[in-house]
Amino acid sequence: MTDTSVTLSDAAAKRIAAIVGAEAGKSALRVSVEGGGCSGFSYKFDLADGAGDDDVVVEKNNAKVLIDSLSLVYMAGSEIDFVDNLLGQSFQIKNPNAVASCGCGTSFSI
Repeated sequence: MTDTSVTLSDAAAKRIAAIVGAEAGKSALRVSVEGGGCSGFSYKFDLADGAGDDDVVVEKNNAKVLIDSLSLVYMAGSEIDFVDNLLGQSFQIKNPNAVASCGCGTSFSI
């Protein structure tokens, strides 16, 4: 059986809570998968004011992430992390389904 869960690292949960808390009327970070990008698929990040009917809700330490059911197919078993290093700050998704990814970490192929 495939692991359909998506998890948040402590760093990602802390950053998501801070970002969402600073935006009036927003309650969660929406992560979705779109066609395109240099490797075939890319991740999209948006602030959302509520969950849709087909959204899966991932929560940790006052942070909430929404993932639609279609995107979840591509993200099953992934961990969302927040990295702060010399190259800058970014959310990174550690996706066990990706067979290739680009250098920027926002694009992947299956």
